[in-house]
Amino acid sequence: MKSIRKLNKLNQTDFSSTIGISQGTLSELEKDKYKPSLETIISLKLNFDVDLDWLLLEETLISYNGLFRVKLDDLESKLITGFRKLDLDNKQEIEEIVNLKLKRCRDK
Repeated sequence: MKSIRKLNKLNQTDFSSTIGISQGTLSELEKDKYKPSLETIISLKLNFDVDLDWLLLEETLISYNGLFRVKLDDLESKLITGFRKLDLDNKQEIEEIVNLKLKRCRDK
């Protein structure tokens, strides 16, 4: 939850007000004292267009690829969240850029 708040450049007071909880509750949630209510999760989705899979699995965000798992760091999560908001043409452009960067790394 803290990463959503930071990504949106909000302090705890503004963020908690937006999602309909007290600042104290937000502080406790950010410290993992307990899990958010369903109402809070829905509010995060509606107010910040948060991917529910990411939100519900935030602490143990796992990407499955074949038989292995990879834990995503904050940067990877931000990139994926942003990528999902793009239209198909922009997603394909990003894919081309990544492929170009990978090719350059292999050629070194």
